[in-house]
Amino acid sequence: MDRFARLVSRLLHVPVAFVSLIEEDRQILPGLVGLREPWASSRVLPPSHAICRYAVDSGQPLAVPDARADDRLRGDPAVTDLGAIAYAGMPLTDADALVLGFLCAVDHEPRAWRDEELSDLVNLAAACSAELRLRILSAQNRSARKVLETARAAAERARSDAQRLEHEAQAGLDHAELLLRASQELAQTSGLEDVRRRLRDLLVGVGKPSYVGLLVADKDELHRVADPDIEHTVEREVLTLPMSAAFPSTRAMRERRAVFVPDREALVADYSPEAVGFFDRMGFTTVLCLPLWGSRALLGVLAICWAMRHEVGVTERVTLTAASGYVAQAVERALFLDERISVARQLQKAMLTDLPLTRDLEIAAVYQPAAVGDMIGGDWYDAYHLPPASPGAEPAALMVTVGDITGHDLHAATIMGQIRSMLRQATLDHPPYSPATALIALEAACSVLPIEAGGTLIHARLDPADGGPDWTLTWSNAGHLPPLLRTPDGRVTTLVEHDVLLHPGLGPFQRTEARRILSAGSTLVFYTDGLIERRGHDIDAGIAQLVALLARDGDLPLPELLHRIGNRPADPAPGEDDVVVLALRVP
Repeated sequence: MDRFARLVSRLLHVPVAFVSLIEEDRQILPGLVGLREPWASSRVLPPSHAICRYAVDSGQPLAVPDARADDRLRGDPAVTDLGAIAYAGMPLTDADALVLGFLCAVDHEPRAWRDEELSDLVNLAAACSAELRLRILSAQNRSARKVLETARAAAERARSDAQRLEHEAQAGLDHAELLLRASQELAQTSGLEDVRRRLRDLLVGVGKPSYVGLLVADKDELHRVADPDIEHTVEREVLTLPMSAAFPSTRAMRERRAVFVPDREALVADYSPEAVGFFDRMGFTTVLCLPLWGSRALLGVLAICWAMRHEVGVTERVTLTAASGYVAQAVERALFLDERISVARQLQKAMLTDLPLTRDLEIAAVYQPAAVGDMIGGDWYDAYHLPPASPGAEPAALMVTVGDITGHDLHAATIMGQIRSMLRQATLDHPPYSPATALIALEAACSVLPIEAGGTLIHARLDPADGGPDWTLTWSNAGHLPPLLRTPDGRVTTLVEHDVLLHPGLGPFQRTEARRILSAGSTLVFYTDGLIERRGHDIDAGIAQLVALLARDGDLPLPELLHRIGNRPADPAPGEDDVVVLALRVP
């Protein structure tokens, strides 16, 4: 909004300009230049100081050459306090033509407003109205279709009013559509490649550039983000530029401002032979480089190139600059997510140990981090051998745990790490290694330390049968989803026995155990809720779907089975929560 005020001041040569949004008891000034204190700091004026109030009901432009000669305004506070002698105001409207405020130009001296000055003010008010409409639409979450229909209807009305306005109306529509698409498309990006992919077609409607490039800063270099789907000559030739290079993009970074090169003559005059040669090879004549400002630092540059000479007007530059703001937000989010992914993967690797090797059981597990938040949460799996029955003997019995600590962030992950280690210790400290006894000891330790651990888990022990291929499963379930047992005949049983979940406010409980014989060829699957639970979908339906998949494909090799489970085609919305799946099979 300040940029609009500066443009009004510059184009109309007035000392004071501001964007005024009218409320019942005040007018707010989101954009201003040249206004006196205390209003410049507060950005608020009382309604008595609003000359535009005389035009709100009519919604018509207001131009006053000398307020002192106007019977309505002669003693108006805007004249006496603000020095508003000459005044011109153009209404700012929403999509329904409701007047939101005015784009105002104020002079301290009388002046006759020229037609071209008022025309410039009309165009700036139209661009300012478009920006306000986009903000309103974003706040109210209106659909793109309604915005586009409104803009098209406005363009049709403009063409019916005068043929002369057809080109300007279409250009305004293109600019509004670009900003709307930029706000929607770039708000959904999840990585730099995704940002680059969406940029490919985003700016086609405005100015029709032949190439749009994205360069990201890293220390003293600019790195070009290559299009992941299309091999363009630019990406193949130049991937990295030192910040000291005499290129328009690096100049935009060094000087922290937009850089416009209108033609080859300007390029030759101001930039290096390497830059000239590069632009000649690429066939670029005009380039606009816009710095991408993040919330704390300059992130990189958006380079917009045209093969033919292209004049970038005020409205187009304002639109492209606004669009670059959405690009900057997407780049900042992508860099943040990339950093989070790296941290999460390192933390995940540190917390999820390798599965033990055993000749008598097949075992496999998978962990899928969430696609939102910190990319890691409180889900985990664990498996380890119990001490052998006698010195020198090979370990036989196996402990298996799958759990989910409440939360989808690094805090949940750290609590999970503590609980995982404490449960191991509680198990090994209490021979004969009862799952229920270990859970009771874990809850007792959490209540004393204290550790605010809430969630669900299933802790199980597997023992080989004496002299036979069968195994005995003993488990204690603290509110966790039921494991699934597939027998060799393809039938799947849901092991529903369970106690209450872990929670510091529920108090200690006497944990129970259940047992089941696993015959040769049986497959046992543990999982967390991220696999089968989705917002708006029934959890029982998710379990039923998993049961059907296990009945159909349960005889596949375990790695392939886990791949099928983790990539179910009917999964409605993958990525909202982290997922753990652990499978065991008796050969």
